[in-house]
Amino acid sequence: MVNRRETPYDGTISMVSGSIREGFRLEGSDLDFMFWPNDHRVIMDMSRSEYYNTANTTLILSDSSESPPGFTLLQLLTPTTDRDVQSSCVRMNDRVYISSSTYRRLTCSVVEPNSTVHGPCASGIIGGRQEYDHAFCFVSDFWPVSASSWTDRCHSWPDSEVVSYIVRNGCHFVAIGHPLGPYLNEEWRLSFSQAEYKLAYSMNHCQFLTYGLLKLFLKDVMNQQSEETNKLLCSYHMKTTIFWAIQQNTLPHWCPQNLLASFWVCFNLLLRWVYEGVCPNFFIPQNNMFLTKVHGSAQNRLFLQLHELYKKGLACLLQSSSIRSYIIDVLYNPRLYICTDESIMRCEVDYDVELVKESFKQAAHPEDLFVLTKFIHTIEQLVDSPLTHYQLVPLRILTASSFQCTAFQLQNMYTNTGVNKQMYIADKVSCHMLKLAVKFGCVSDMLYTAMYYHKTLRYREALSVVNMTKVKLAQPYLMYNGRVDRERYTEAVGGQSWSTKSRQAVAMDIKLDNDICYISELIPEQQSALQNKSLTLYIPVFVMLHFLEFLCYRHIDTTLSHAALDELQVLVHHDQGLYVSYIQRDITWEILGICQQITGNLQAALYSYQQSLTQDPFHKIQSATHRRIQEVVSNQ
Repeated sequence: MVNRRETPYDGTISMVSGSIREGFRLEGSDLDFMFWPNDHRVIMDMSRSEYYNTANTTLILSDSSESPPGFTLLQLLTPTTDRDVQSSCVRMNDRVYISSSTYRRLTCSVVEPNSTVHGPCASGIIGGRQEYDHAFCFVSDFWPVSASSWTDRCHSWPDSEVVSYIVRNGCHFVAIGHPLGPYLNEEWRLSFSQAEYKLAYSMNHCQFLTYGLLKLFLKDVMNQQSEETNKLLCSYHMKTTIFWAIQQNTLPHWCPQNLLASFWVCFNLLLRWVYEGVCPNFFIPQNNMFLTKVHGSAQNRLFLQLHELYKKGLACLLQSSSIRSYIIDVLYNPRLYICTDESIMRCEVDYDVELVKESFKQAAHPEDLFVLTKFIHTIEQLVDSPLTHYQLVPLRILTASSFQCTAFQLQNMYTNTGVNKQMYIADKVSCHMLKLAVKFGCVSDMLYTAMYYHKTLRYREALSVVNMTKVKLAQPYLMYNGRVDRERYTEAVGGQSWSTKSRQAVAMDIKLDNDICYISELIPEQQSALQNKSLTLYIPVFVMLHFLEFLCYRHIDTTLSHAALDELQVLVHHDQGLYVSYIQRDITWEILGICQQITGNLQAALYSYQQSLTQDPFHKIQSATHRRIQEVVSNQ
């Protein structure tokens, strides 16, 4: 909400999509993002052009006259300054069209280098584990004519308000053509991702659980049947199944007691579709999504496998390791029912752990003070609007992050200006903002104040903050990295406001935006990361604590400086993932090496830098590490 309000008109809009956007947190799910240029708009007919100022908007016409249902050509109507769009243009029948295959190839590695093309997306793995799909597309503010029948079908679900919202927000066009279409390399597919997440939010609890059950059934059961058929069905087919099942009123009562019956209704619908070889797109039914995959011998094999599962009845769900333990008692004793009451299944601390995980994903990446000022003003406006508890928590974290960024940007701007009054005022404002950040944020946010004092050469003040933070981090009820002593946490802060919980019992990793200087010793790492399009360093809070202790004590007490380095070394060498996660080992070993190099222990520093290079290159700091190694070797 904040980013969209502050994205310049000629900027790029991004949107989380897929199952994560819909509310699922299933192990192994891809991280799906959609990106589109904000100053390009697709219109469905020429009459719509009057709604736009062509001086600042590039207009594209959707021409589906020769394409299969659900696909279209995109004709460029007005000039564009976007290089990727310009390079993707092809001329056909004296008109200029945007080639989907060329655009897909050109945008493949824009966000993540070394991505590979997968369908309409750029795909790969982040941090050695997390798979991602990035789709670069175009947006239309209008609902396509080919999907007009969908609005006519919405009698019982979703309600008129949701239908109106969906139609009002138009659709997207992703870069892939129909395999059997006349223009495979030029065509684009209509995407209804925005409508689909709104529909997922419109489901009742049982419907949403049924959708989740279908996804787990696909992953744990259907995709384990045979290598020949495990790629024929995908989660989008499951989504389409539940959408049709709800809209066609195939079940009188979608309630938790009917969860298994709901699943069985959807399974039967899917089985019929496979038998007939027709899976109608929910928005454009004429688009048969089985057309190129589920046909012929492959269709026959898939149907036989599904029919074998069908003959087992609901017991086929027992093949899923994810859900077997939850349903086995119910299947053998029909009088029981599955407990789906979340207030019984999950306690307060479990909700808090998830809330921290979700909220920590929110971060500002400002470019300058002007953007930051607008950012903070936008947050101020949002505070006065009706927000849920789950929106307020990340907004608090976003507020703290914005104040921290502003404080360091001010300090960087006015340092060495030679104007003492300006430096004095900037320092006062920065300190005030950092204090506000601590009020809005959590325990670990105190370390940003310590970093600021270290940067402005106030080492004793910095150590005072570090020591206060150390006391709070030592509390037995601390929540960090998803780990917490549930009993002690509940005893200490259970039932209290989120602001109290976060200030007293929650710690998070230290985020350093790479376009801002926080600690001069880390400038090479930040520059290396930026060169490789990595915007942020994520430093474990205990690593930063010992790092700051070491840096400050160097100017006050050499013995205590060595003690801080010893603590850091023990942590780095012996941590088993408790305080340093897998993807943070590169920067953690790097920081240890920096400290060792500062003390003159070049052999130890060399070893630490070499260890940094062997870790997953999540932060993309390898070029800085190589330079440090050369420096150490030349000084030995």
